Amino acid sequence: MRVLGVDPGLTRCGVGVVEGVAGRPLTMLGVGVVRTAADAELGHRLVAIERGIEEWLDEHRPEFVAVERVFSQHNVRTVMGTAQASAVAMLCASRRGIPVALHTPSEVKAAVTGSGRADKAQVGAMVTRLLRLDAPPKPADAADALALAICHIWRAPAVNRLQQAHAAAAAAARTAHAPRTPTVPVRKVPR
Repeated sequence: MRVLGVDPGLTRCGVGVVEGVAGRPLTMLGVGVVRTAADAELGHRLVAIERGIEEWLDEHRPEFVAVERVFSQHNVRTVMGTAQASAVAMLCASRRGIPVALHTPSEVKAAVTGSGRADKAQVGAMVTRLLRLDAPPKPADAADALALAICHIWRAPAVNRLQQAHAAAAAAARTAHAPRTPTVPVRKVPR
């Protein structure tokens, strides 16, 4: 499985591609940051993020895109920028038919470090160890993008089973509540 992780942000949007399957060693295929100027117009910044993500999609051809789920912070302006960058990443993937998964920061931290309250240094150290890198990716946004991809690879089998179970339950519920066609008794006609 090849996953592009996206740590959304208007100034620095972390991107990282990881390949592998749960339970086996993982391989980093690329890591970086799509940057925009803080003083640029919002529309231009979003276009720059789109172009950057499109380049990563073209170059690495991921099967999935994992994006950090935007969570409420005290600074509404920061949340808005993160949400806008997140939407651009989801749009780019969806336009190509690539499935998008959203993971919360605590899910990612727990998957990579074992603790949903790990700090950035701990996440960077575990990403370095898990991917057998010489040093933690810089800036932290890049390491976070790799952590998102790792989280998705490790969680995908369980999530897929859960989605299949929900789909089967929904189908069973539809069948159980579907209007039944009345049965007409068949009469035998004497010969």
